[in-house]
Amino acid sequence: MKPTYSIRLAFALLFLTGCASNSFMYKDFPVSKGSAEAGTGKTVAFRGAPLQLEGTPIKVGDTLRDAKLATGDLKLVSLTEGKGKVRIISIVPSLDTKVCEQQTHYLSEKNRGLDRDIQLITLSVDTPFAQKRFAEEANIRNVTFLSDYRGGDFGRAYGLLVPDLHLLARSVMVVDKDNVVRYLQVVPELASMPDMERAFEEARKVAGLPPPAPAMSSPSGSMGGGYGGY
Repeated sequence: MKPTYSIRLAFALLFLTGCASNSFMYKDFPVSKGSAEAGTGKTVAFRGAPLQLEGTPIKVGDTLRDAKLATGDLKLVSLTEGKGKVRIISIVPSLDTKVCEQQTHYLSEKNRGLDRDIQLITLSVDTPFAQKRFAEEANIRNVTFLSDYRGGDFGRAYGLLVPDLHLLARSVMVVDKDNVVRYLQVVPELASMPDMERAFEEARKVAGLPPPAPAMSSPSGSMGGGYGGY
């Protein structure tokens, strides 16, 4: 099913309104608690309209696949090269949208010390130059940015490519030191945030880290300013 003109227009408007800021203001975007499935024949939605996924499905228990991604200096790397580290991989459609921007700030700023022991990665189809500019403007230094801009190799290898829009499905995964996926959420609605707190919790378990000190929660069903005690 091809995306309608209204879906394309909505994404265009999101790109125009998304921008990085040194003083980020969190918004109360809805948070998805469930997960869609990856792979050809499966769908996610954008504001209720279904979008087909393409590629080989990834699921919990699978080992990372070898798919080339570009770093900020255009070097090609694979997630498999990170063996030996626990990683949180935050996958966003485009950093030039408000929800993706917030998801990336949340990963960077609200992980409550996980970045001392766990590698934080943001992955999108934005060019490496755009990712570098975003990180500099947002003052994000504790996240590794990787780009699938060359042709969607990662998206297809993991069943997370939205081919009609050439974007990646919003997702978050936790990978252990042996490159095994231990947690995965494919967000069913692209306009919603993933459950980053659940991903943080799962990453702590995988890394064998103690739970963080109790913190004040945001209103139920949202992930905005003040969440996580910040």
